[in-house]
Amino acid sequence: MREEGKITVFLLDDHEVVRRGVHELLSVEDDIVVVGEAGTAEDALARIPATRPDVAVLDVRLPDGSGVEVCREIRSRDESIKCLMLTSFADDEALFDAIMAGASGYVLKAIRGNELLSAVRDVAAGRSLLDPVATARVLARLRDGGPKRDDKLASLTEQERRILDLIGEGMTNRAIGERLHLAEKTIKNYVSSLLSKLGMERRSQAAAYVARLQAEGRSSSTSGTH
Repeated sequence: MREEGKITVFLLDDHEVVRRGVHELLSVEDDIVVVGEAGTAEDALARIPATRPDVAVLDVRLPDGSGVEVCREIRSRDESIKCLMLTSFADDEALFDAIMAGASGYVLKAIRGNELLSAVRDVAAGRSLLDPVATARVLARLRDGGPKRDDKLASLTEQERRILDLIGEGMTNRAIGERLHLAEKTIKNYVSSLLSKLGMERRSQAAAYVARLQAEGRSSSTSGTH
């Protein structure tokens, strides 16, 4: 049962000690209640929709994926759930991915307890915690990188574009293989090829690229020649 007027929070972190510490920090507050926890992306994707928290505090690096991918998937299902990314590392790539996934905030694990409490409350209230300077830098990268990336998109085969779209939906190689009736190893080869053509190293970069195309009202499967 939800408690009237309280901010409900879900915690995702693969380190139990970190999870327990954040849980205890939040639980002593009168206006916050922790409604669930998970240590893996798979577990979080199963539990978060069921608990429907106001705020999901998501670790960026997980043993079976990324908190950014969890954020993207959860937000695509229910935009009322706000996501606060929690990470040990500060870098533009992670910030870029978080913005594209629809995260409301991005904080470092070195944050002080009272600052994390403020972050949870701000995100629950609908405010963005993304640093304006860093966000502007990332958005400038998007603008500057647009035309060059679109040229590279034209080099993809129709099948590679189809797989790129499915990566954008957050699907794993195995899930894509099942959808397209191809072996997981075959999909892995396709993914390596399309990442190489796009000048990318990680799936998360490809997913963010698809999100940008969709935000501009286009799709990777229709951007090229037909």
